[in-house]
Amino acid sequence: MTEGALSARISDAPGDPIFGIVELFRADARPHKINLAAGVYMDEQGVTPILPSVRAAEERLLASTTSKLYMPIGGDPAYLAAAKSLLFRTVGGAWGEIEPVASDRVQMIHTPGGTGAVRLAVDLVSRLRPGAEIWVGEPTWPNHTQIIESARITARRHDWITDDARSLNTSALFDAIAAAKGGDAMILHGACHNPTGIDPTPEQWSEIAQQIAHRGILPILDFAYQGFGDGLIEDAASLRAFLATGCEVLVASSSSKNFALYNERVGSLAIIGADAAAASSIASHARMAVRTMWSNPPAHGGAIVSTILGDASLRAQWEGEVTAMRTRIADSRAAFTAALTAAGAGDFSYLLDHHGMFSLLGLTDDQLKRLRDEHAVYLVARGRINMAGLSAAKIPIVAKAVASVLP
Repeated sequence: MTEGALSARISDAPGDPIFGIVELFRADARPHKINLAAGVYMDEQGVTPILPSVRAAEERLLASTTSKLYMPIGGDPAYLAAAKSLLFRTVGGAWGEIEPVASDRVQMIHTPGGTGAVRLAVDLVSRLRPGAEIWVGEPTWPNHTQIIESARITARRHDWITDDARSLNTSALFDAIAAAKGGDAMILHGACHNPTGIDPTPEQWSEIAQQIAHRGILPILDFAYQGFGDGLIEDAASLRAFLATGCEVLVASSSSKNFALYNERVGSLAIIGADAAAASSIASHARMAVRTMWSNPPAHGGAIVSTILGDASLRAQWEGEVTAMRTRIADSRAAFTAALTAAGAGDFSYLLDHHGMFSLLGLTDDQLKRLRDEHAVYLVARGRINMAGLSAAKIPIVAKAVASVLP
């Protein structure tokens, strides 16, 4: 090997903390293994289905699509209009009625999934706020910190939850807001916090937004699970709280979960400027960044979303499907909490207060290893459990397994 070789004096990079566990699951030959590590929706049979509304939209697209030309750098205008209407939909309004701010202060960029949107938001901080640091609550989605560090920005961490992993650590959050300097950014989960399931109340979101705006901090909302908490409109309470302050906001949204379009990689970044001119200027820098990263986004997933949201019948069908997924997750959460009690695992009633697919069981690495080795049950760090991976048949098995590894 020559001195100048790319591989000279390097060692293997660490594996991804979530996908690494999923790979262990796939390699496990035991037929009774249970995957609660992957962050995807699964039905009672353990399958991540293609939604009927998505299937219908794809059939239409197959019949009508005539070209595979590149998208514009900023993405498909039809998808961006649909994503904007979903994200900024008014409370109590008809479909298509959006918050007034969305008419002139918002620019939309089509991205490869929510991950691409988060990366673009972080890149904008790097480009437009030199020297800024990005604050992130711990625990968080592990890729948040990796994305920040890949952009050569300092990640500042603060506690998101209390030591017992049961509730929001408001004092630590407000201390972090007070410690951040004007011009810094802060990543917040818009709804259904991953991995804890612990969200602020609408009243807490209002206080958080006011303090962040007062300090001149740029909020980056990672809005990956809209509709999986309390509802498509209800879950946007965080966004509405920031809109009310008039501050600038970046919102990374994803269609992976609520449309079950995981491998289509469809998402968007909403750029909310101080005014229309500011939003347009920031978007011009975003398009410059996009040109050097993915150049233009994948088209098919966005076309599926715009087809569904642009048709009243398909849209109503899809909203019913989102409601069914949300209800199944909530029912599994309640049944699992009861099963833990029945298995003698102790008091896990706090799980009932959490939102979305995830919660933390507070397990150690040794306990997680025992779950894998002795019971073929796979969870990730601190016992993050995907409630959507449970089923009526699996719930008592997993509850008994968890109880068996607890002191």
